[in-house]
Order: sequence, then C-alpha cells, then structure tokens
Amino acid sequence: MSAEQAFGHPQNYRTTRAEYLGVFAVAAVAFVWHLDEVRWGPAILLFAYIDIIGYIPGLIAYTLSRDGRIHPVFHILYNIMHTWLSAGTVILLWAWLVGPEWALLVIPLHLFGDRGLLGNYAKPIAEPFEHFETGRQKAFHAAQQAQVQPV
Repeated sequence: MSAEQAFGHPQNYRTTRAEYLGVFAVAAVAFVWHLDEVRWGPAILLFAYIDIIGYIPGLIAYTLSRDGRIHPVFHILYNIMHTWLSAGTVILLWAWLVGPEWALLVIPLHLFGDRGLLGNYAKPIAEPFEHFETGRQKAFHAAQQAQVQPV
C-alpha cells in the first residue's frame, strides 16, 4: 500500500494480522502472568464497553434491516470504538482516575484479538456492516428477485 494506492495487498493484510497476533500473544502472556491480580469486574467492563457501544448497536440495526443497509452512524461508532485513540484515552483516564491495574490489559487484548484473531478492521460506510445475510434480508432479496423477471 502507498499514498497513491489506498488499497491493501493481501500480503500486507496477512503481515499486519500476524503482527497483531504477536502483540496479542505478548498481552495475553502478561495478563495470564498476573491473573491473580486482575479485578474481574473492571476487566469485564473494560473488555465489553468497546462492543457494547461500537458493535452491538450496529449488529442489531443490521439484523433488523430488510436489505442490509443501516445508518452510517453505526459504522462510525464501530470505527471510533475500535481505534487506539479512543482505547488509549480510556486507558489513560482509567489509570489517572482509578489507578493503573492489570485489568486494563483486556483493552489491548480486545483490539489485538479483533484484528489478529478475527481479522476485523475498520468498517467502511460503503460496505455492508456484516458479511452475512439474516433471514429477513434473504427473504427481502428473494422477493426483489421475484419481482424483477427477465423478458
């Protein structure tokens, strides 16, 4: 990828994903190493807030949509919540207001896991929020196809 070509090559995707997997492994080892020092309430909250705000609303909207199209705000929420700018802000605020703790490692585990394990990156607004069709969407598309009959 270059400034002139803003699309990625499959090898770049694999290399970047491998890097995320490596950092995920380092964070996982650090987390497991200090497992007895993790406060589980904050750890669950810190792991889940990213998807509660950034993924689940879009998934619900996508699932309920008839044709798979949803408002761009859901893509934007996903992209904001799954960046290091927002995650870093949460980590810094938590460390300042509550104090540094091992539970904070769940945030990098979430982001590195999303990218390294699941291959999830930003969701472009021009593309579907998900890459599967719900039953409602399949029925909607089947009805559309039935209405458009070739002559």
